[in-house]
Amino acid sequence: MVIRILHVVGGMSRGGIETWLMHILRYIDRQNFQMDFLVHTEQPCAYDDEIYTLGSKIIPCLHPSRPWMYAHNFKRILCEYGPYDIVHSHVHHFSGYVLRLAEKAGVPVRIAHSHLDSSPLEAKAGLQRHLYLTLMKDLIARHATNGLGCSYLATLDLFGQNWKADPRWHILYYGIDLTPFREPINVVEVRSEFNLPADAFVIGHVGRFDPQKNHQFLLKIFALVASKEPQAYLLLVGEGPLRETIEQQALKIGVANRIIFAGSRPDVPRLMHGAMDVFLFPSLCEGLGLVLIEAQAAGLPCIFSDVVPQEADVVKPLMKRLSLSQSVSDWAVELLAWRNQVSQNVQNDGLKFIEGSPFNIETSVKQLEKIYQAQFARKVLL
Repeated sequence: MVIRILHVVGGMSRGGIETWLMHILRYIDRQNFQMDFLVHTEQPCAYDDEIYTLGSKIIPCLHPSRPWMYAHNFKRILCEYGPYDIVHSHVHHFSGYVLRLAEKAGVPVRIAHSHLDSSPLEAKAGLQRHLYLTLMKDLIARHATNGLGCSYLATLDLFGQNWKADPRWHILYYGIDLTPFREPINVVEVRSEFNLPADAFVIGHVGRFDPQKNHQFLLKIFALVASKEPQAYLLLVGEGPLRETIEQQALKIGVANRIIFAGSRPDVPRLMHGAMDVFLFPSLCEGLGLVLIEAQAAGLPCIFSDVVPQEADVVKPLMKRLSLSQSVSDWAVELLAWRNQVSQNVQNDGLKFIEGSPFNIETSVKQLEKIYQAQFARKVLL
């Protein structure tokens, strides 16, 4: 019997959650599991074509900010495309409302998935936002049959201090597809695509241009590095609402000619291997930081903020945590100090460490299949 799963996500763009879901879709046993995607947009997204090719559907459900209209659309979709055995929601706090609707529609297995530790940002929330968060967490507790978190902190954020006492809540680590990291890369060829000198010192970052990723602080760090190292360049991979703002800021401080805005790319492992020397990741909050796992698989030294969950430190000789309260100068000094500091042996071993870790996609997908099967069997018996 095929288990039918409806994943709820904003849109299938190239973000961390979406990339992990695509890894799952490619590797899951599609003879026994059918995955479709309910999205909150009608705009085309990067992964749409591949999703259709792999036999899955993309179903727009609009107006999440208008609860009654969203509920009507959600119910219609389940009637038209269902029945679904599992609704697996990835929209953080809003999962509370999604799973409430799923239960009312008779979906037996309802999974809330926490991909983010939003507590550093939510600590500054006003009264209205605080009430919303309280309501959504209460709805999750009432209507979720199962909850997953991509790290300890992400699980804590959505399911509360006592999450370990509730058998519904579990940690499920992301897995990444390691195949692209095993492919040989021509460094000169990759760098020439971006007009980077062969001897350039390239600082890399992969992430959506969004406040969470802290691009403004990143830009200040790079400006200081660039003032000390004439061969320093910054390679930014990603899209998002703040891209234009960051481009203008780069012009204003005089480093635009040393920054490559590469946009959304399907070949992140290739760019990590072939173009980047160091990976910089000063996020304000993270659930895990999937790109940090990829950077380690590529053997890159990683300078990153200490809000990132500890589980991300797989290849410890490559990892350096810094506090966001430390100065721009402190971050710049660390970046320059790590240039050529890591031995080639350690870099080569990065892939082996990730292969043997829970972050290998083959491990991750088997764990998720077991969760789906166990939850489905339990509900069928009931």
